[in-house]
Amino acid sequence: MSTVHWTETDTARSAHWHSESSAPAPGRVVVADDTMKADLAYRLACEGTALLWRGDFHNARQLLQAMSRRVDRKPSKVGGSPAETFHLHRRARGHRARVLGKLLVVLEEGFGLDLRRAPDVRVACTEAYGPLSGSVVVSLTELLGVIGAHEWRVKGVEVPALGARVHAHYGVFSPVRGEYVDLVAEAPLPRVRSAFDLGTGTGVLAAVLAHRGVERVVGTDISPRAVVCARENVRRLGFGGRVDVVGPALFPEGRADLVVCNPPWIPARPTSVVEQGVYDAGSGMLQGFLEGLVAHLEPGGEGWLVLSDLAEHLGLRTRDELLTGFAAAGLRVVGRVDTRPRHSRVGDAADPLHAARAAEVTSLWRLGAVG
Repeated sequence: MSTVHWTETDTARSAHWHSESSAPAPGRVVVADDTMKADLAYRLACEGTALLWRGDFHNARQLLQAMSRRVDRKPSKVGGSPAETFHLHRRARGHRARVLGKLLVVLEEGFGLDLRRAPDVRVACTEAYGPLSGSVVVSLTELLGVIGAHEWRVKGVEVPALGARVHAHYGVFSPVRGEYVDLVAEAPLPRVRSAFDLGTGTGVLAAVLAHRGVERVVGTDISPRAVVCARENVRRLGFGGRVDVVGPALFPEGRADLVVCNPPWIPARPTSVVEQGVYDAGSGMLQGFLEGLVAHLEPGGEGWLVLSDLAEHLGLRTRDELLTGFAAAGLRVVGRVDTRPRHSRVGDAADPLHAARAAEVTSLWRLGAVG
C-alpha cells in the first residue's frame, strides 16, 4: 500500500492510501475544514491538490455537492458519432471522478471516522475492505459508496422471479436491472440436469436456474468478493444443496447441459471495482465464454448468452462482429429472446447517451455447437 503524507499543526503525518479505483496516492495534500470555500476547494482539486477533511462530516458532504455542481457547469461535449460521444462522456465522467476524489478523510485504526456528526462506518468498511491495520486515507466519494453499498446489502433487491431478495456485497454488481434476470427465468428451458453460471456475481442467475428445477448448478466468478456474496445468497435462498460457487475462474471443470453467461455489456476499460460489472475491456469475458463454450457443453447442450446491444448503438461493436464470433467458436444460434430495458435512463433525454439507451434491446442468445 502506498502512503499519504501531510502536515497538520506543524506536525508531519502519514497514513496508508487506499483506492478501489486504483487512483494514485495524492502527492500534494492540504488540511481543510468548515472554513474552506467551495470555489477554492474546486480550484485546488482541479490543480491536483487533495483536501484532507478535518471539519464536520455533513459539511464535507455539502462541500462535495458544491464541487460537483461546479464540475457539472461545463456541459458534456457531443461527438460526431455515437462512439465519439461515448468516449467524450467517459472522459468527462473520469475528470469528474478525479476532481471529486480529491476530498479525503482519514479512517483511524478499526475504521473509526473521527469527524463531528460522522456516522459509524466500521461495519460498512469492514464489509468492503476486510481487516486493515493502522490508519487509512480514502476519498470521501469512495467512503460514501461504501456506506451506500452497506445499506443496499442490508436492504437487498427484490427479485420477482425468486419471490425473494438478493443482497449484493460491495464491489459486486447488483441485479437492479431486472430484465436480464427475467430472460433467464422465462426462456424455454431444455432438458437440463446440470448448469454453469459464469460470472455469477450475486448468484442471482444460479439461484433462478435452481428455482426452475435444475438439479445441479455451479456458479463461477473471478472476483473473490463475488464468490463470497454468491455463496451467502444461495445459502440464504435455500439452494445451498444444489448450487456450488467456485472461483476465481471463468469456467469450472467438466461439462454441463446448460452454460449461462451475462458478461459486462460494454467493451471498454473499467475504472473501478464497481464498473467491472458494466465494462469489459476488449470484450475479454465475452470472448472467453464463446471460445470455451463447446468444450464445456454436454452433447446437445445449450449456451445462453445474455447481452445488451447497447454497444452496437454506441458504435463499439457491430452485430456482424458478434455473429462472426459465434461462428469462429463453432457455435450456431438456436434461438433468441428479446426484451426492452425498463430503467430510468431510457427516458432521460438529458443523458448524452440517450439515443443509444432508447434503442437498446437485451437478448438471450441460445447457442449450440455446430454439427
